[in-house]
Amino acid sequence: MAETAPVPTAPDGRAYSDFHRKMVTSTVIVGSISTALSMTVINVAIPEIMGSFGIGQDKAQWLSAAFLAAMTSSMVLVDWMLRTFGPRAVYIGSLTLFSLGSILGGLAPEPNTLIIARALQGAGAGAIQPLAMLAIFRIYPPGERGRAMGIFGLGVMVAPALGPWVGGLTVDAFSWRLVFFIPLPFCAIAALLALFYLSPRDPKALRTSFDWVGFFFLITFTTSLLLGLSNGTREGWQSNIILSYLSTAVVAFLAFVYWESTTANPILNMRLFLHPRFAAAAIVSFVFGLGFFGSFYLVPLFVQIIQGYTPTWSGLVLMPGSMLLLFMFPFMGRLTDMYEPNRLIVIGLPLFGIASILMAGASVDTPFWQFAWWLVISRLGVGLVFTPLTTASLRVLPPELLAQGSGTINFIRQLGGAFGVNLLAFALDNRLAHHWHALRDTQTSGNPQTAELLFKIRRLLIEEGLPIRPDALYEPNSLYYLDQIVAAQANAAAYRDGFLIVAVIFFLTIIPALYIRTPKQEAEDSGS
Repeated sequence: MAETAPVPTAPDGRAYSDFHRKMVTSTVIVGSISTALSMTVINVAIPEIMGSFGIGQDKAQWLSAAFLAAMTSSMVLVDWMLRTFGPRAVYIGSLTLFSLGSILGGLAPEPNTLIIARALQGAGAGAIQPLAMLAIFRIYPPGERGRAMGIFGLGVMVAPALGPWVGGLTVDAFSWRLVFFIPLPFCAIAALLALFYLSPRDPKALRTSFDWVGFFFLITFTTSLLLGLSNGTREGWQSNIILSYLSTAVVAFLAFVYWESTTANPILNMRLFLHPRFAAAAIVSFVFGLGFFGSFYLVPLFVQIIQGYTPTWSGLVLMPGSMLLLFMFPFMGRLTDMYEPNRLIVIGLPLFGIASILMAGASVDTPFWQFAWWLVISRLGVGLVFTPLTTASLRVLPPELLAQGSGTINFIRQLGGAFGVNLLAFALDNRLAHHWHALRDTQTSGNPQTAELLFKIRRLLIEEGLPIRPDALYEPNSLYYLDQIVAAQANAAAYRDGFLIVAVIFFLTIIPALYIRTPKQEAEDSGS
């Protein structure tokens, strides 16, 4: 295929042909698909894994949280790794680490090994998205970045959206273990393309010592926070171990901020947050990650546990929204080049919030297509937020901070995702206990509805062959059946509360989203 004439308008001053730009974009998209798919493909397999290993939800949610925690921690290392090893070596090395984690996960003999495998996957995936964003931002001129980011969004957002469906088909047809091997062909293709189209290390790049102290504080903060959130319900929120986890997280976070503000070679440059528009974009990115990944945690569990869907059907309910994203992202990239990003973001955030409110009204009888259309509305909001937010967050930064900004904005979005999964897991346990106690306290002999239900249960037991006497057989069975009904209603109510939490957070995020303005928009506003 013949290359087109070079267009010397890239921000780094180099001339890139249209063919080269397309191949670099294809390379980073394939790698992003392989890693982003693993964020959510495991979610529909969680009930099967829980049954296979005999673990509860408090430990199973670490399959998502460990991936996101490791991913967020490795994202802030991108700037140092690129200066030390170069884009090609970092990209191929990250794909290799991710692949090793995938193989270990597929062969894991017990749950702790599986959690370690998910952490290895996340550590390998952490550098892929920031590196991809940076590569695209550097080779495209400003007027084409939105379109390029829209295409990149296909890998970053559509792959997680398709993950539950792909995982559901795999679990039903084969085994949950095969889910871990799905990304491996994509990793191999991406590594091969990287050998030809990603650049080696720039010999002029300044090598600096690694910030081991800052990295230690970051790992301590992330791990302590997630341990505290994930074990709080089981251990008790006022127990010594949970208070020590959360206290350690607070101290480590403050120490991290102080150290990164004073050290000569930080892994996270705090000067980024001196740009008010970037700080506003960081807040929106955190909440966007919380809601986006949190919803991918809630929805498959709700439709499987409450509505009794199979893993395949729980993935299919997400399919219409995923198809919408598939067509939206290239179109949204063009809109981002034409219009100011914050105007699109403040439309997308309330759409996601409205969809969450609608899902809060779901019950065991909610039809498949009604739930699917609610998810279409939420994915419409995702499409309106992701590309404009990604473009706006980097557009406000000077060129020397682009690498740090790319890693930081991805770090913050994934930290929001890790926090959201744990927050919603905690909320589910907490609200389940609340609703169960509230409903149980109303089931008394003085409640006519309860008395009528117990009478109907007794009739059903008699029709099934249970003798009228002795009552010793009738009463325990009827009360057990009543307890099952109460537990089911409490479980459904807890999930509805989880969707409401997501909705409230998204509506509140409109406030910082209004503040995201690029220099171009500020100049136009001041001129008018």
